[in-house]
Amino acid sequence: MNPGTRPEPGNPAALGPLVEALCCAGMGWEGAHSKPNLRREFPSRQAVVDLVEDLRSVLFPGYFGPSELTAETMGFHAGATLDRILHGLQEQIRRGFCATSGNGGEACDGQDHARALAEAFVSRLPDVRRMLGTDVEAAYEGDPALTNPDEAIFCYPGILAITSQRLAHELHVLGVPLIPRMITEHAHSVTGIDIHPGARIGEGFFIDHGTGVVIGETTIIGRKVRLYQGVTLGAKSFPLDEHGNPIKGVDRHPIVEDEVTIYSNATILGRITLGRGSTIGGNVWLTQSVPAGAMVTQLSQYTATQIHGAYSPSWSSWMI
Repeated sequence: MNPGTRPEPGNPAALGPLVEALCCAGMGWEGAHSKPNLRREFPSRQAVVDLVEDLRSVLFPGYFGPSELTAETMGFHAGATLDRILHGLQEQIRRGFCATSGNGGEACDGQDHARALAEAFVSRLPDVRRMLGTDVEAAYEGDPALTNPDEAIFCYPGILAITSQRLAHELHVLGVPLIPRMITEHAHSVTGIDIHPGARIGEGFFIDHGTGVVIGETTIIGRKVRLYQGVTLGAKSFPLDEHGNPIKGVDRHPIVEDEVTIYSNATILGRITLGRGSTIGGNVWLTQSVPAGAMVTQLSQYTATQIHGAYSPSWSSWMI
């Protein structure tokens, strides 16, 4: 079929060449489908989203899922939901391994391994809930607009995003493919907050407003850190091997120590350290480490240029 030709309406036979063109090999990424004897299954995006909603109803019972829970019915709800999560997650994990292994039918039969990973993940939920409790508390303490912690759970995109990331991180640590990134990217699409599952985030984490926040894979964030909208914790560049291919698994994102505050639209790049209790002002571009207690602002950077006539590495000229 000529690429510019459309099939005639009401003529299903005219779709044949179009189907053949769409299913043919040579697109680079569909290789498994061009092998007739290779079975390949993929995780279901909708099933993963539904699992996250079930998990939220267990972590925050009454807030999500059934809203009429009582002390007598909460245990039944938790047990029934966890059983559904175990079975559903096992299947999606199995499909994730099947899709990424390249071994076809053999990898698709790994039910026991998938079950063990699903059980290991579920066993981590009490700790995830404890961490999320500190995040909710941080939101309530850090935002005077919040009238009560319930409002943060129901309404705040930062709580939704960090809930998804903490769940995805546990799966990431277990070595589950695809599913962790599917979870965080769904949260990204809903909230505008992009947190990689690999990021390690301490308790009491608060993202205020949130839209446009980006946190890279190897970022380490300490306790009681606060970010505002538009903050990027990213990498300066991708290291390449001798063939020009990106080198994977390199620590390339910032380390943010305890009690750091980063204001809106700040861009922090590279494996640098923001010392404990430091404050990074809005719209700052930062590619070098900051000592504990420092305050870095556009004004302090501008003043350093004016006073010294050029960029000064002296932190005394960066502090206010």
